[in-house]
Amino acid sequence: MNFDQKGLKKRSMTVAYFFDNISKSLDIKLRRLNKVDEEKRRIFERDLHRPGLALAGFTNLFTYKRVQILGNTENRFLNHLDSKTRKKAFESLVRFKIPCIILTSNNKLEPELLDMATAAGIPVFVTRHSSTKTIYLLTDFLDDQFSQYQQYHGSMVDVYGVGVMLVGKSGLGKSEVALDLVERGHRLVADDAVVINRKGENVLIASGNEIVDHFMEIRGLGVVDVKQIFGIRAIRDKKVVQVVVELLEWNEHGDYERLGLDTKTTRILGVDIPLVQLPINPGKNITVIIEVVALNYLLKHYSGYVAAEALEQRIKQVINDESLQKTGPNRTYFAKDYEE
Repeated sequence: MNFDQKGLKKRSMTVAYFFDNISKSLDIKLRRLNKVDEEKRRIFERDLHRPGLALAGFTNLFTYKRVQILGNTENRFLNHLDSKTRKKAFESLVRFKIPCIILTSNNKLEPELLDMATAAGIPVFVTRHSSTKTIYLLTDFLDDQFSQYQQYHGSMVDVYGVGVMLVGKSGLGKSEVALDLVERGHRLVADDAVVINRKGENVLIASGNEIVDHFMEIRGLGVVDVKQIFGIRAIRDKKVVQVVVELLEWNEHGDYERLGLDTKTTRILGVDIPLVQLPINPGKNITVIIEVVALNYLLKHYSGYVAAEALEQRIKQVINDESLQKTGPNRTYFAKDYEE
C-alpha cells in the first residue's frame, strides 16, 4: 500500500472565515472593533507578526501579509507619542494591505487610529488574552488550517488509545471490522473517507469528512449512525495516526510476516508510520488481532519490549547453554492437577 503523496495545502483564507472559526476550535474570543468587509481581506501565512519596527518607521522587512499583533509594548509605544507622530507611525502600518490587526490584553486603540484602519479596510479585533497566549493559540489554529492534508479511503479507529487506520481494497470488510471494534468499546474517528493533516515534522492527525462524519456504510445493511446507536462514547473527532493495518486477500503463496522482527512502514505525507499487513481468510478474528496490534504498539512504545526479539533471545540462550550439551535438557515435573 503506497500512501506517499505530496498532499494538498490551503493557500489562503478570508478574515471572515478566520473570525468565524477561531472560537469554534480554540478557547479564545475575538471582538470586532470596526466594521469593514472581512471577505476582502485574506490570510496567506500561518505565522504572526508584531509590527514594532514598522511602527517605528522601518518597513523594509515588514511581513505585512501576516496577522498583526499589537500587544502592551506596541500600544504603549503609540500612546507615548503626540497625536501627529502617532498618526504618522500608524500610517506606516495601515498603508500596507495587511489581513487584520488584533489587540491583546484588552488594549484600546485611539479613535483616530481606528478610523484610519477602517478607512484602509483593515479589520481590527481585540482579545482579553495576553500576547503570548494569543500568539500560541492563533498559531495552533493557523498551523492546522495551512497544514498539508490528504483524503484516503479507509477507516480510522481509536483502539486502547492507539490511532489505528484500516486500509485495503474495497469489499474486504474494513467498515465491518471498524464497527466490531466500536461494539467492543473502542471509538470511531472516521469511516470510508479519512482526512489526514500533517502537523509539524512528523505528526499526522486523522479526522472525518465533514459530510460523512460518523456515518458508516455496511454492505447488506445500509447506512448506520454510530453516534446515535452507540452513544457519544463510541466516537471521537480527531486522532493521531500511529499504526496502519492493511487488510489483504488471503493468498496461499503469499509471503507474510511470521515473527515480526522486520518492522514495515508506510509513508503518509512524508511521515513513516508502522505498517501491519493482515491476510483475510475464513476463521480469522481480525478484530481481536487489531486489538493485539494496538497493545503491541503500546508495549513497544512505553517499555521497548518486542515479543519476537524476546523469543529470539530466549532461543539463543538455550542454544548457547553449555549445560544442555552435558546433561541433556532439563525437565520440570508438575504435581498432578486433580479436579473435584
